[in-house]
Amino acid sequence: MSLTPDLLLHAYSVGVFPMAEHREDEEIFWVDPKRRGIFPIKDFHISRSLAKTLRQDRFEISVNRAFAEVVEACADRAETWINGEIFARYQDLHAMGHAHSLEVWQQGQLAGGVYGVSLGAVFFGESMFSRHRDASKVALAYLMDRLRQARFQLCDTQFLTPHLASLGAVEISRAAYKARLQVAIKGEADFDSPAIPGAQMLLQRMTQTS
Repeated sequence: MSLTPDLLLHAYSVGVFPMAEHREDEEIFWVDPKRRGIFPIKDFHISRSLAKTLRQDRFEISVNRAFAEVVEACADRAETWINGEIFARYQDLHAMGHAHSLEVWQQGQLAGGVYGVSLGAVFFGESMFSRHRDASKVALAYLMDRLRQARFQLCDTQFLTPHLASLGAVEISRAAYKARLQVAIKGEADFDSPAIPGAQMLLQRMTQTS
């Protein structure tokens, strides 16, 4: 069965996602983890060190300006699950309005970013990267703010890694994830609609009690 945009969207809607063993492997397999990583959107908080970085206002933020470049940067590592076909299908989803990127720029250069897929009121985070210190953390903070403002109900991280856990992600069971997914997938959220806030506005929002 060939990988198509519609098949991808259906897979996400039932809690499954594709991976390849490595960049050169043409075979794609489907993953349905027993334990699932998620970011609690309403409970996300900015650490003191990240708040200090944001106050320095060293970065420019954009949304969907460089989707292909963000995916390429996420795949540009020793071990990656993004092969050529997966890369191409996410470009298709981006053209359809279902895949999005949030970019972090420094002095005109792409410093970090994150990308994922939106469906209903669910954001399925795929990967993020950083070329400068704290750039991926800044991307995550702006992403969480965007998901709040656009009324997303669930943010999937697929697996819980030590790095994601340090940023506030938690792990839940497959059954618990799919129960949340069934509810959130029926909701409505528009990733593109919120305006990009300045760093000070972002800090004010993120430090308010949920």
